[in-house]
Amino acid sequence: MKKALMILPLFFCALFAIGAAAEKNPRVLIQTDQGDITVEIFIEKAPVTAENFLKYVDEGLYAGAAFYRVVRMDNQPRSPVRIEVIQGGIVSRETERFPPIAHETTEQTGVLHKSGAISMARNTPGSASSEFFICVGDQPELDFGGKRNSDGQGFAAFGIVLEGMEVVNKIQQLPTEGQMLRERVIIQNIQRITAEIKQARGA
Repeated sequence: MKKALMILPLFFCALFAIGAAAEKNPRVLIQTDQGDITVEIFIEKAPVTAENFLKYVDEGLYAGAAFYRVVRMDNQPRSPVRIEVIQGGIVSRETERFPPIAHETTEQTGVLHKSGAISMARNTPGSASSEFFICVGDQPELDFGGKRNSDGQGFAAFGIVLEGMEVVNKIQQLPTEGQMLRERVIIQNIQRITAEIKQARGA
């Protein structure tokens, strides 16, 4: 009985530690005209990429941005390696942007392109800045060593959708011209989820 009483506080301490560790990852709310998406940002696993994204969020630079490109199996006929994502970011070239960031591979971070993963769009490694995409289904060809990019470096995933995949799926199925949405989905804002926002959403 005494041993059980001694173990019980240790058990609750462990649970508290796990909960505290989970709270270290900030969450953001992506508000669009098609619905809301809640994303957990892996600040410890992918610090360079996560901090860059949060810098844009905290500066309010994603307000008025948009999802403008969707990639489905039916709209990439010339690609030998097919993927499924929705892509968005800052539409106006006049909006202030920060310098591109160093490329954090999935081999370095361990954050893979699973369904709902949020990741940075890029051209060459080290060119990512503000544009991002969300995976629809698992996309291993976007990981380090994947074949979607000829350089084999993959993309830099840095978080995961917690709520709102139905919104992501809805956006992916909207009408397109090629891979570009006929009507962009406006991102009204992306902001960190605070206690006030949680309360307003009934969380």
